[in-house]
Amino acid sequence: MTCLKTDVPAPEELDIPALKAKYLAERDKRLRREGGEQYVRPTGDFSDNYAHDPFTPVAARDALVEEIDVAILGAGFSGILAGYHLREQGVTDVRNIDHAGGFGGVWYWNRYPGVQCDNDAYCYLPLLEQTGFMPSKKFSDGWEIQAYCQKMAEDFGLADKALFHTLVESITWDEGIKRWHVKTNRGDDIRARFVVMAGGVMNMPKLPGIPGIHDFKGKMFHTSRWEHDYTGGSWTDPVLDKLKDKRVAIVGTGATSVQAVPFLGKYAKQLYVLQRTPSNIDERPNPPTDPDWAASLQPGWQQERMANFHRGAQQFFLPGEPDLICDIWTEISRNLNLELEADGFPQLGIEELMARREVVDFQVMERLRRRVDSIVEDKRTAEILKPWFRFMCKRPLSNNDYYPTFNQPNVKVIDVSPTQGVERMTEKGFIADGVEYEVDLMIFASGFEVTSDLKRRWGIDTVEGENGLSIYAHWANGPSTLHGVTTDQFPGMFYMGYIQGATNSSTTEQFSRQAEHLAFMIGETLRRGADKFSATREGVEAYVRHCRENEVDMSEFQQGCTPSYFNNEGDKELKWALFKGYLPGWDAWRDMLADWRRSPELPGVAFETRETVS
Repeated sequence: MTCLKTDVPAPEELDIPALKAKYLAERDKRLRREGGEQYVRPTGDFSDNYAHDPFTPVAARDALVEEIDVAILGAGFSGILAGYHLREQGVTDVRNIDHAGGFGGVWYWNRYPGVQCDNDAYCYLPLLEQTGFMPSKKFSDGWEIQAYCQKMAEDFGLADKALFHTLVESITWDEGIKRWHVKTNRGDDIRARFVVMAGGVMNMPKLPGIPGIHDFKGKMFHTSRWEHDYTGGSWTDPVLDKLKDKRVAIVGTGATSVQAVPFLGKYAKQLYVLQRTPSNIDERPNPPTDPDWAASLQPGWQQERMANFHRGAQQFFLPGEPDLICDIWTEISRNLNLELEADGFPQLGIEELMARREVVDFQVMERLRRRVDSIVEDKRTAEILKPWFRFMCKRPLSNNDYYPTFNQPNVKVIDVSPTQGVERMTEKGFIADGVEYEVDLMIFASGFEVTSDLKRRWGIDTVEGENGLSIYAHWANGPSTLHGVTTDQFPGMFYMGYIQGATNSSTTEQFSRQAEHLAFMIGETLRRGADKFSATREGVEAYVRHCRENEVDMSEFQQGCTPSYFNNEGDKELKWALFKGYLPGWDAWRDMLADWRRSPELPGVAFETRETVS
């Protein structure tokens, strides 16, 4: 295994009980009583900023009043994959609707300097074999990913039908016509037989609820609405030359900030990095794609690679299985596999396997902390930047330039964990530890509504099914679905995302399998000539029961983690957790859905025509 690290400390070098206590103490410093409510939806000027598209002018158009088969709400990867799988089922009367100005979703909006995917592009970019596209390197740049989204939309016949710069305001079921009314801010009334909620995981930006945020007289923006007119540079050429006389602060040290900070540090007169919780950051191996390797790939290579990545990132490699990914995501499984190989791959129970994995977790995290010491020259700064939590408590990251940036005299990290976030803002800047720092620009790298309540994430006030039932009331205590993609009392409405069922380490593979399943349901409805498709209450209850009986209890691990979007800022009741464990695993879940699609009975759903109910 050529990608093994040689600087991983041995278990005997670590005091694991002391590390566990340290992790909990660091978590407790950051817990806030209000949990996810510490973040706020944009209001006032911010609301205009979020609704505004700084990248593409809004084109005037007439309001649409029309009937279509499928309205896909979203034009990122999930929306595109829904369109692709619908086409595979022969369903082409579809529209993607999105408030962005083009395809790409999060890859349309995120144009901050340094933006790349942070896991293996050969896994992350879907349908590479179907499109013939090959990423230019292991971690693709954001502009390349958005261009690929556009290519897929054109290849799959979605591009000419999409509605952009269009915000959905309400979705209501009309029993009289057996259709959904999708109404928008452009005056549209689109009457769709089916609606696919394909907003993705990171579609709604959020702001930290900092006292005095509206008092600041300088420039402010969220990283997903980057203003190159102010900073200089562009998406493809991030030369931020207009910041040479500017004092800049960036709030947050997650995946976005880690990529943007090196560019801000390079060009700004002064940069303050406001950190509540550091990230775990390894080096980034990002070689260009080897054309000989690409030419050698055999049919089925991408599914094989995704399966290898999933086992390495979330489970265990098979005995003797090579690590095809070789980066931070798969290091724990890679190291553990080497240990098990040395022991002759003993037959171990799941508890013993997890115990051994936990030890490797502590070893890898200690290696990452020592990496900080080896790069950051100022010892106090190095201590602030060290991550004290389990490996998957925050999204694992990689970047070669982030830590060296803190060796520059114009860059300062400010630990805001004592006040559990930025203390307050003023007209001139912000206050930390009682000191006011004057800045010209405040950038919010504060992320997205990932595991918060559904209404905050969707941003749609009204979603009503049969008899005026609100989806927000129906799912007040979390989702109840059939196969994670549909629910009772909401006929022909489908959902994509980490909702209910097994999860895959590749977001786009998760979306693709959901899209495949819901597209079959839509296609089967049309093939049967039915007017209405519904999940039955009995079918939903049976599936929810199945999930509960097979759920892996992750609560102890999640509650021991530092606050992040993975545990909705430390919530104990995680209604919308990203990764609810499914004991039989991803392959079993996927096989279960495939078996259901082959069943002539299709239990748990009903197809209704005006004459009969079946």
